Amino acid sequence: MLNINHYVNGQHTQTSQRTQTIYDPATGEARGQVSLASQDEVASAITAAKTAFQTWSQVTPLNRARVLFKFKALVEQHVDKLAELITLEHGKVLDDAKGEITRGLEVVEFACGIPHLLKGEHTQQVGGGVDAWSVNQALGVVAGIAPFNFPVMVPMWMFPIAIACGNTFIMKPSEKDPSSVMFMAELLKQAGLPDGVFNVVNGDKEAVDALLTHPDIKAVSFVGSTPIAEYIYTTASAHGKRVQALGGAKNHMLLMPDADLDQAVNALMGAAYGSAGERCMAISVVLAVGDIGDKLVDKLLPQISALKVGSGITPEMDMGPLISAQHLAKVRDYVEVGINEGAKLVVDGRDISISDHQQGYFLGACLFDHVTPQMSIYQQEIFGPVLAIVRVDTYAEALALINQHEFGNGTAIFTQNGQAARHFCHHVEVGMVGVNVPIPVPMAFHSFGGWKRSLFGPLHMHGPDGVRFYTKRKAITARWPQAKADSNEPSAFIMPTMK
Repeated sequence: MLNINHYVNGQHTQTSQRTQTIYDPATGEARGQVSLASQDEVASAITAAKTAFQTWSQVTPLNRARVLFKFKALVEQHVDKLAELITLEHGKVLDDAKGEITRGLEVVEFACGIPHLLKGEHTQQVGGGVDAWSVNQALGVVAGIAPFNFPVMVPMWMFPIAIACGNTFIMKPSEKDPSSVMFMAELLKQAGLPDGVFNVVNGDKEAVDALLTHPDIKAVSFVGSTPIAEYIYTTASAHGKRVQALGGAKNHMLLMPDADLDQAVNALMGAAYGSAGERCMAISVVLAVGDIGDKLVDKLLPQISALKVGSGITPEMDMGPLISAQHLAKVRDYVEVGINEGAKLVVDGRDISISDHQQGYFLGACLFDHVTPQMSIYQQEIFGPVLAIVRVDTYAEALALINQHEFGNGTAIFTQNGQAARHFCHHVEVGMVGVNVPIPVPMAFHSFGGWKRSLFGPLHMHGPDGVRFYTKRKAITARWPQAKADSNEPSAFIMPTMK
């Protein structure tokens, strides 16, 4: 049985009196216990990070980048072990876990360019004998709070850029699957990261609140559901911190009558049912325009029937279990609500049975047709393998539905009409847009985030916004007067201007 503690100042520590059980979602069996940090334990980690900041912030950007280069190599060396840890605690299939690691490493690669990314601006002779320039400096101790669905990728959205910029970091992973972050902490130390620069506190709301309110935390990054994102943004902002909080989603695919239906269905299957739908970028609604709805259902049914559902450790599976018994019950309840609201349940995955894994948290793919915008299963984020088809008469009607939704995280249009695609990209009120691409999360050198109630805070995640978020800009104006010539310069009582 595992005993997951905390990682502070380069050491595994445990003084917590409270613990929580970690489960293997495929079997329903306990894997071990994770300690839940108290306020005092969080404060101890912050103290270690604050001390480490004094020296780490003075390390040259080039040498900070070299630590990340070594870390990247170590992750690649241990990718199989890291993917196994993800699968054993989250449940996603191994290939999906490896894909998550790859997308996280792209941010590490971006952060390795920090010597260039931190460069400021310089102008000579803005006035007579006056030069001006700017520098980007580290904030201090910063924190990240990650969800359960991407236990490696989401933390990598945060800490590589933060520590590359010269900050020290406190990571609070999900208490449901903390092992992969603890393993990355060990790899960072092997890469040469000084003790105290990267710390891990495991915990629940008590640990989160301690991070949000502690005066020495300068910035907080979060990814998760909208109610929690809004709480984190409000609480941390009230305590004077920078916040970027990515919230929930209800991502629509707009399927035009002229779309390549085979391509669209192939893309939709992975986007809707990959990782058992536990993705903030999962497509959970298809807006079928015109008469394409019947054709869509006919194409989906055989592919859904062919889905291989089972333990993520088993090779060649398409979909694993949900994260927990509680989440499984929640998603099953949504299916029942959809039926009661009058949607047509075309495929019911609730009765799935996985041989030798009868106690696992499995739910087969579910497909609703004739869903209306008034239904709960349309309005709310389900976060499971449940796809809803909404039939609309026109493109304009579909676009209006997307723009009226409270979430504006991701969307996609599938069409062969360039004019329609261009109009969609310009007018849709969503932060990430795909054209014949179902999950339009950009590469690490672009920043991303949703609109409306899918993002709280002005700056998006990673890319240039990530560097802006984890640094503060200092503007310097300098003059070196000649002592004798300028000694009799009179006092100025007007707004300074350059001559």
